[in-house]
Amino acid sequence: MSAGGSAIWLPDWPAPPGVHACVTLRHGAGVSAAPYDHFNLGARCGDAEASVEHNRATLRDIAGLPDEPCWLQQVHGSRVVEVDAAMAGRARAPLDSVAEADAAVTGDADVVLAVLTADCLPVLFCADDGRRLAVAHAGWRGLANGVLEATVAAMGVRADQILAWLGPAAGPQAYEVGDEVREALMGHSLAVGEAFRPTRAGHWLCDLYLIARLRLLKLGVGHVVGGQACTISQPDLFFSYRRTGATGRMATLIWRNDGEA
Repeated sequence: MSAGGSAIWLPDWPAPPGVHACVTLRHGAGVSAAPYDHFNLGARCGDAEASVEHNRATLRDIAGLPDEPCWLQQVHGSRVVEVDAAMAGRARAPLDSVAEADAAVTGDADVVLAVLTADCLPVLFCADDGRRLAVAHAGWRGLANGVLEATVAAMGVRADQILAWLGPAAGPQAYEVGDEVREALMGHSLAVGEAFRPTRAGHWLCDLYLIARLRLLKLGVGHVVGGQACTISQPDLFFSYRRTGATGRMATLIWRNDGEA
């Protein structure tokens, strides 16, 4: 990931021409007060609406977005919504949501897809030719519910023609979970057992990045990059619900400008 300004980072991935993406950081922009300080983009975490509206307007400016992002009402499920230009046009206000879902796909230019996270794993997808894009919110519940599988299916292109990027999430050296989480994730494949290391009785360090890679590889998505950050142990950069409880949310966004393709 490379710096794209003091408030956003740009994914370090070989996306085709015209495909743009970014992740927001905690600081460098924004007006939210503690514990949401400063660049909180989440409208459902307790922050003042006026602050979120201001921050979202700032995001549009500093990231050079072609339109208002298509925000989702995220519920840790596996529903994927197809967003075209007409659907995106029905959610022009900064606090509007296009659907209750945890992933979105599009084939239209200038449609900005977005998810919000503060420990869960954001995953960006693009087809090799850049004509199909997607983003998914994949915490442990979303992974267990099959959100990555649903997103790849919704893209409608061959899995071996998809590039995926794993954004900042709770890292494998800091993210401790209980037996119930391990069992839920291993229910799909015993192979993900290597993503868990025991700590204390009934608890494990969990590598969300490895689980996502294994799930994507099983689908045939072999080109997966990213996955080096840790929201829990990098408080200067990221919000983390696990670290602080009440906190803000980062946004992970992707869009395409046809004029650059």
